[in-house]
Amino acid sequence: MSTPAQTSSRKKIRIGDLLVEHNVITQQQLETALKEQRKLGRKLGQTLIALGFINEDSLLNFLAKQLSLPLIDLKHYSFESEVIKTMSETVARRYRALVLREEGNSLLVGMADPTDLFGYDDIVRHLGRSVNLAIVRESELLETFDRVYRRTSEINNFAEELGQELSDTDFDLANLLETSSDEDVPVARLMQSIFEDAIQVKASDIHIEPDENSLRIRQRIDGVLHEQVMNEKRIAPAVALRLKIMAGLDISEKRIPQDGRFNIRVKNRSIDVRLSTMPVQYGESVVMRLLDQTSGILDMESLGMESDILNRFRRIITQPHGLILVTGPTGSGKTTTLYSALQELNKAETKIITAEDPVEYRLPRINQVQVKPKIGLGFVEILRTALRQDPDVILIGEMRDQETVEIALRAAMTGHLVLSTLHTNSAINTADRVIDMGAEGFLLAASLRGIIAQRLVRRICESCIQPYEITANEAAWLKSVCDTDAHNLNAQYGTGCSHCNNTGYSGRIGVYELLEPDSEMLAALRTGDLVGFSESVERNKSFEPMRMSALRYVKEGVTTIEEVMRITSERVEDYLETLGLEETDAQDLSQS
Repeated sequence: MSTPAQTSSRKKIRIGDLLVEHNVITQQQLETALKEQRKLGRKLGQTLIALGFINEDSLLNFLAKQLSLPLIDLKHYSFESEVIKTMSETVARRYRALVLREEGNSLLVGMADPTDLFGYDDIVRHLGRSVNLAIVRESELLETFDRVYRRTSEINNFAEELGQELSDTDFDLANLLETSSDEDVPVARLMQSIFEDAIQVKASDIHIEPDENSLRIRQRIDGVLHEQVMNEKRIAPAVALRLKIMAGLDISEKRIPQDGRFNIRVKNRSIDVRLSTMPVQYGESVVMRLLDQTSGILDMESLGMESDILNRFRRIITQPHGLILVTGPTGSGKTTTLYSALQELNKAETKIITAEDPVEYRLPRINQVQVKPKIGLGFVEILRTALRQDPDVILIGEMRDQETVEIALRAAMTGHLVLSTLHTNSAINTADRVIDMGAEGFLLAASLRGIIAQRLVRRICESCIQPYEITANEAAWLKSVCDTDAHNLNAQYGTGCSHCNNTGYSGRIGVYELLEPDSEMLAALRTGDLVGFSESVERNKSFEPMRMSALRYVKEGVTTIEEVMRITSERVEDYLETLGLEETDAQDLSQS
């Protein structure tokens, strides 16, 4: 027997007429939307929102009231994976619907368009149970699909299928791949599922690691690895071989590391894959870095820089010459920052040449050169030639040796703007690193315009965010290291939920520190006085350490104290130990 909500949801209603009748939109706006709808083939609600006649929340609240249906916020909804999977992903995506929970003998299903009668009837037939409807935002629904319909079980199924097809001692996968279409080859289907799952969860890297009796697939999501183990050790060589074929590597060579790249299309997205193989105890370990070419390059406003740092960084990169360094560990977003700067500098009157290993994004008008050490085309060779190509701006993917550093410094002194990256922990340490690489202090002082150091901190998941009680140890660290009173922070944390894979975090944001050398710092550099340089940086009022920028995100409820300590490579316990304090002394220190 149908509930009142079900009955009302099955009635054919004319959304446009109801909106006009209740003065939500005008008759003229409705007619305009209907014309546009016929032209574009979209639903009326979507057309009204696209035209700006009504926003999504107002439309959904109106429908919820008219249909007597609940409006559910998926961002803060706790899902049950087994209940969700009672509806197949194909049906869910087709009708923009999701099974939310069981209600006795019925299922509560959230729909972006509860007036879709055909979709409702098809969902009921598919589920074979009575259905109660709720309304959900389409934008939230699409994000939820990628989280809840993971490919983990599919990956396991394909792995088992492939394992059954391969004998322990006798298989010729190369011949199989040449004579069969991709759709018929289990290893190809396995790889497709692995890539689709990685793109859905926004993984930056995929690690495929053979073990003695299993194969591990790990994905780096928001900087943290998540593991899936398959008890199919025989498939590891087949997977590695397939990937080496895709990257154009030597499939007969398993004794030495190899690097390659290839491009794939997954869910209408163009993904550039950088692949590295390494021989390990039980076969070949394969690591792939995924770069989504479809998403494009972030503009500088989207980097997450605070307005003061952003304005100063903009001013520095528009100077006619000098050296600008972006520093941080691997995976901290240095390349993204550099490409954003290049995009801002990329004008018809500016000649830009880059030396990169590898070229990650393809940019129009910019002359990008791929480093190829095997043929003698290294950073040094590219830079020497680039200086004869009349450039205004030169980007060096990474400064790795003394000769590259010296050419970059001399180019910066002779009328060129040079941008590059270094792997250092902070802006202050960068000068030490450049001089340690063999650069003369006076050359660095003459050319250096700015150093920006950065990290990526994880955002607290909005679906499970809760107030956090700062421990006495953390309060002591905040007081002594950051000169911050813990009571003023209003700290938050994520308890863990289905939206964030029980990590408490979802997404990342950049944290930066910008060092612009003044006359005192440059004087110290000229004489190679690195201690004096560090002391003058600490006295400079315009320089703010990265941890202070990160603490502002803690105050705003964006990230946690744990993340601030992680990016500064500090542990509370280690800090207290250096002070010779016991844990019980922390309370006194935090209140002093």
